[in-house]
Amino acid sequence: MAGRIRQSDIDEVKSRTNIADIIGDHVSLKSAGVGSLKGLCPFHDERSPSFHVRPQVGFYHCFGCGESGDVISFLRKIDHVTFTEAVERLAGRIGFTLTYEDGAGPDTTDGPNRARLLAANQAAEQWFQEQLHTAAAEPGRRFLGERGFDADAAARFGVGFAPQSWDQLTKMLTGRGFTRDEINASGLVSVSDRGAYDRFRGRLVWPIRDVTGQTVGFGARRLLNDDKGPKYLNTPETPVYHKAQVLYGLDLAKREISRGHRVVVVEGYTDVMAAHLAGVGTAVATCGTSFGVDHIKVLRRVMGDDSSGGEVIFTFDPDAAGQKAALRAFSEEKRFAAQTYVAIGRDGLDPCDLRLAHGDDAVRGLIDAKEPMFEFVIRQTLSGFDLDTVEGRVAALRKAAPVVADIRDPSIRPGYTRVLAGRLGMDLDDVARAVTSASRRSSTAPDTRAPLDVVPVAERAASLRDLPADPATRLERDALMAIVQHPDLVGRDLIDSAILARVDNPTLALVRDALAASMEVFGTPEWFLRVGEALPEPFRPFVRQLAVAPIPQRDGERLSAYVRGITISLIERDLLQREAELRRMIQRSDPNDRDASRELQRRLVAVGEERRRLQSGAA
Repeated sequence: MAGRIRQSDIDEVKSRTNIADIIGDHVSLKSAGVGSLKGLCPFHDERSPSFHVRPQVGFYHCFGCGESGDVISFLRKIDHVTFTEAVERLAGRIGFTLTYEDGAGPDTTDGPNRARLLAANQAAEQWFQEQLHTAAAEPGRRFLGERGFDADAAARFGVGFAPQSWDQLTKMLTGRGFTRDEINASGLVSVSDRGAYDRFRGRLVWPIRDVTGQTVGFGARRLLNDDKGPKYLNTPETPVYHKAQVLYGLDLAKREISRGHRVVVVEGYTDVMAAHLAGVGTAVATCGTSFGVDHIKVLRRVMGDDSSGGEVIFTFDPDAAGQKAALRAFSEEKRFAAQTYVAIGRDGLDPCDLRLAHGDDAVRGLIDAKEPMFEFVIRQTLSGFDLDTVEGRVAALRKAAPVVADIRDPSIRPGYTRVLAGRLGMDLDDVARAVTSASRRSSTAPDTRAPLDVVPVAERAASLRDLPADPATRLERDALMAIVQHPDLVGRDLIDSAILARVDNPTLALVRDALAASMEVFGTPEWFLRVGEALPEPFRPFVRQLAVAPIPQRDGERLSAYVRGITISLIERDLLQREAELRRMIQRSDPNDRDASRELQRRLVAVGEERRRLQSGAA
């Protein structure tokens, strides 16, 4: 069993890791003020970004669901790994060698961990790619060549070949130090009554990577005529591979998707390759499963899908299976804030065949010729009815009216109502009434989909959103926010005064007290952690909110002036309140008690001098 990682090493890894880089692998982050970033939360479904990251402090917080923490806790939650595994992954990214307190290395006694499974996949990927250049892989190279993919294309997408062998891959992995348990858990072998054997045999193999670019599984295509297995075979569910949450090509497409707020969803691995090679660098595909809710969540985070300006374009085959896939995608269309479209290739060709037959321009033209998802679904719905008969038109209206009623943008719903009336050859008023009736039924029907932005009240701790909106509380909040986020700019002199200032809001007063209790380690990496530890458990997320909440957009000297100015305002308010209280005490004091009166006057003068020094320093 491995010992604990030395605390100084953990601190070093955290200090050398930019939390925005790690979170940016999973979420499209945008500026939310000086030193603050925001995006759609990866831990709950939401339409507007409430997930904030503060790289300077090294913390994130979601104002929607309350999740918060540092870079280690983010990795633990997003990848379901242990604390030690998260630290080891971060250390690996920066090339830092960890020291364990008893001199041991990473713990592998409790079975395969995520790092080992990813390492096994990486070794298998490299080996598959090497096998593609062997004589036995000639059918695979021919398959690629017949579809317009040369050796450079294969290398770009990591395509490899699994030889027709029961144990070559297993022997290779065993020779590199992987245990049977690790190989089994990786999904690279299948297990039967006769034992374990290589899962992929006689097939072309595509590596399936997560959004960070790590290989989590494989998809394989049958090549040999005597292979009785399925045409496509994927890695089974493993601790690192979940087919409902991965999209082939996303690691290559994510930056272009994030920049352009556009994604193209195709149906296969070769379609992704063809689209990218043709210049459509936003293409992705599902891996052996239908496009579903989890895929939508992944894409929305990458797209930054918080406005109607984005585009999601689906390409489907025109056959019955393709139409069914389109209707499945349509059923989840409302989960996107972006506009959804459908692109059907000429002669029913998918992007791979279209590129082969008509070139790269045809693939780009396919995407440019997209049509709105609603138009496509209406047309497909009507195609199942005989519109030459009254009975057929009435039945078609009953089927198509709910489609129009489900259009989430009320400004375009009347236009599609007119389109439907025209295609049915029916009176517009009759069609409009049918759409309105369908809309009422839809609004009263129970929604079985998971609601967005819903957090159980019992799970909510103190929140910035719950603070009163009065000017006094805002001043207290903004001053503490400035101290937490930019202690170096505020300066020790002002912070020492601010932590003695009166704070009326009880929650903010707790934060002030926690700051005061942590000043002995001020200026060290552990200062902010010590502040959190000084708070009662229910209030620790609150100080993380303060650490990531947006500060008004300012830069350079203006930022410094703002954070010092708002802190000075809090201190000055306290001094003015103390002056007023001392004057009241003087008025109420016994005129015969001269010592008490002199002491009150002395204190009043001292507070006045302190306020003048503060004002002169601010000036």
